[in-house]
Amino acid sequence: MTSAELVSVLSDELRDTRLVVVANREPYIHLKNAVEPQGWWARVRRQKPRGEISWIQPASGLVTALDPVMRACGGTWVGHASGSGDRAASDAKGRVAVPPDRPSYTLRRVWLSPEEEEGYYYGLANNALWPLCHIAYTRPQFNESDWHHYVRVNRRFADTVLEEIEDSPALVFVQDYHFALLPRFIKEARPDVVVCQFWHIPWPNPEAFRICPWGEEILTGLLGNDLLAFHIQYHCNNFLETVDRTLESRVDYERFAVWRGGRATYVKPCPISIDPALWSHPQKRDTRTAELRETRHALGLRNGERIIFGVDRLDYTKGIPDRLRAFDRLLDRHPDWRRRVVMVQVGAPSRDHLIGYQALSHEVSEMVQAINERHGANGWQPVLYRREHQNPEDIAALYRAADVCVVSSLHDGMNLVAKEFIASRSDYRGVLVLSRFTGAARELDEAVLVNPYAVDEFADALNGALLMDADQQTRRMRALGARVARHTVYDWAGAVLRAACRMTEVV
Repeated sequence: MTSAELVSVLSDELRDTRLVVVANREPYIHLKNAVEPQGWWARVRRQKPRGEISWIQPASGLVTALDPVMRACGGTWVGHASGSGDRAASDAKGRVAVPPDRPSYTLRRVWLSPEEEEGYYYGLANNALWPLCHIAYTRPQFNESDWHHYVRVNRRFADTVLEEIEDSPALVFVQDYHFALLPRFIKEARPDVVVCQFWHIPWPNPEAFRICPWGEEILTGLLGNDLLAFHIQYHCNNFLETVDRTLESRVDYERFAVWRGGRATYVKPCPISIDPALWSHPQKRDTRTAELRETRHALGLRNGERIIFGVDRLDYTKGIPDRLRAFDRLLDRHPDWRRRVVMVQVGAPSRDHLIGYQALSHEVSEMVQAINERHGANGWQPVLYRREHQNPEDIAALYRAADVCVVSSLHDGMNLVAKEFIASRSDYRGVLVLSRFTGAARELDEAVLVNPYAVDEFADALNGALLMDADQQTRRMRALGARVARHTVYDWAGAVLRAACRMTEVV
């Protein structure tokens, strides 16, 4: 489905119903006194002169997925204001038309105090719910003050949504684990409003979830939704079993619904995807050649080295240290690859305020230095690591330059990097090495699937990917490309929003 087809499909479903997306992250960030980007990518979008307001699109799978949908459908995105220039760029209510260079929908910003952000975002959401839901062997931290901030911020966002929709019919599309309580708040104030939520991360099994001190409150909040969607059926099953063991309710396993307080919440798998057109390959041969030459020049590659590429947020669930260990083991077991292959790793800074993320950042930097000292020679470095955000155009160029793209998540709801890499390769070349513990692995079985915890298996998979012949690459990538093209982000959005509408008879 394309964006135009999504608009056509939803025009009858939504009619005069307002669409409101609620997400912690805003899709566009305005900055004051932005510093001119330096170094690795000279062709990064140039900022405006110092003292003026510039804007960026943050590195976020959620933003990558939802911004094209909002451009197509219009409506309002309610998000947390995080940029130094956000107030200056917004009106008195915090509203601004976006995208800044081609407005098609409204961003309504919500400002939080440092204490609220500390408790709600860094505390309850990312020190408690994030590790609780991911099997990455990181212990959740539950603090009562964080919980109180989480409740308060969820209420603040709910009040903002209610102000935006006024008395109009509306469909509120809530995103992720930051707003587990918001659906109930909306439903209590406006029972007629359609509320649906997509939970972008895994849902744990009931035994893991029961350690959460506020488990009943979280489940009750989520049951304010008319529809609650996850990436895969396994996470839906975990949620239903968790509710069954925790709350007084009727769980209908045949219809995948929970009945409580006289109303139903339906639970449905809706795997997210991307807009493949955003990652498409330049069609003209001379354009492709020039891009490849420019990319390799930016990386400092002169001798025809093969490229293994990874791009992730610096998060412990992404398995970046495991990827580096596997690459190190590859060079140990197959020393003939030295000086013939490099690993290019982009690590976007994430949640640096948290001690665990600071430790991960230091660990990755130290591992890169150690590998380069062990295997490098005469100025050649086997790992090129950049701890920085990159814009989508530059990431796409790196996808197209890569011989192998590695996604080594220890646990992931879906993972859109895998799909972006596939969509970027209209030449049907390159190899995707994909962790078995991603939701994407359920769809993309023509990838080279690995267990990132098994370092020798992982190293062998990298070696096999580098040695894969052109015919096998093409066969695999054609199949993967067809699958990504058949199910786009517009198919995902259309499935969720149409299902929510039809389940409530609001249209």
